[in-house]
Amino acid sequence: MKFNSVTRTIAATVMVAAAIGLTACSTAVSSDVRDPDATRVAFYGDSYTLGTGASSSNNRWSTVVSKQRGWSEFNPSVNGLGFINNRGNFADGDLPSLIIADDPDIVFVTMGLNDNFSFDSRSDDIRTQITEDFTRLTTALPDARFIVVEPFWYTDERPASVETIIGWVEDAAASIGADYIPDASHWIEGHPEWMASDGLHPNDDGYAAMAREMDQALRTLGLSQKAKVEL
Repeated sequence: MKFNSVTRTIAATVMVAAAIGLTACSTAVSSDVRDPDATRVAFYGDSYTLGTGASSSNNRWSTVVSKQRGWSEFNPSVNGLGFINNRGNFADGDLPSLIIADDPDIVFVTMGLNDNFSFDSRSDDIRTQITEDFTRLTTALPDARFIVVEPFWYTDERPASVETIIGWVEDAAASIGADYIPDASHWIEGHPEWMASDGLHPNDDGYAAMAREMDQALRTLGLSQKAKVEL
C-alpha cells in the first residue's frame, strides 16, 4: 500500500448537486489545504456518508473517524446516489473518477442504500454496476486499500431488496479482495431519536453512533486511532 506519498495533487473543491431519493442540500468537499504526509482516504458514498442531517460536516462519521486517525479526508459523496439510482454518468466526471483522481491510499465504498428505490425496474443493472465500479476503481488504484461497508439502511422495516443488494456488495468486495464491514445496515436501527427532522437521515447523535460503530470495525481491521502525544 502506498501510504504517505510525497507527490500529491490537492483535490479541488467539488460541489455536489441534490438529487431525489434520500436528498437534502448538498455540501462542498472541503478545500482546506491537506497534509501531504497524511494517509489520504476517499469516500465513495451517498447522503449517509456526505453527512446530510448533521448540524456540521465535522459531525459526520467519515470526518470523525478520519480526525481520530489523522487521515486526510476526501469526501465527494452525493445525496440520493446509488450504483444506478440517480446516476446518469458512468465515465469521466462521475464520482468514481473523482475518487481515482484523488489518488487515495484507502478507499471506502458505502453505496447501495438508494439502489433499493430503483430495484424493481433495474435490479440487473444494479448488480452489474456494482461489479463494474469495483473493477474500475481497483484497476485504476492498484495500490489502494479498499474498505467496503455493508450498505446503510434507515428504517426498521426492510424490503427484501435490502438483503439482496447487501449480498451483491459483499460478493463484489470479496472478488476484489477488499476488507468488508458487515452489519452497517443495522447501526441506527431501533433508534428514532437518532434521526433528523426529515425522518430520512441521521442527526448528530445518529452520526455519532455510526462513528462509534465504524471506529470499532476499523480497529478490528487494524486501523486504530492515532495515539495522543503527551506534552
